[in-house]
Amino acid sequence: MAAGLTFNDVRKIGSTLDGVEVGTAYDSPCLRLNKKMIACIAINKQAEPNSLMIRMPVDQRDALIAEAPDVYYLKPHYEPYPCVLVRLSKVHRDALRDLLHGAWRQASVKAPRRPVPTRARRAGPRASRAR
Repeated sequence: MAAGLTFNDVRKIGSTLDGVEVGTAYDSPCLRLNKKMIACIAINKQAEPNSLMIRMPVDQRDALIAEAPDVYYLKPHYEPYPCVLVRLSKVHRDALRDLLHGAWRQASVKAPRRPVPTRARRAGPRASRAR
């Protein structure tokens, strides 16, 4: 059954998630967490009107599309990215809430810190020069 959701519904659900901000990306509304986009209106010309792009791992995306291709889909422009396109007119509100929560959870995980070079490595060839 069609739910007929809009980005306003996406915004309301997103605002319940800690730290999520509503902004724009490419002049289109989006949700961000820690400067990472987690969802936005799909604006690429290949996407269907009233579609939402939501970040998610590729393996989960492929399973969703296989399970409900009338709700979830992908177009060539989006294939290289860890995301899925969602037909807002067909997705159930609870499913959308779960998808946004998953994207939020992924974005809230901090990336591992890069190791800091040791002093000897930073000094490089200069360390062996006589002064």
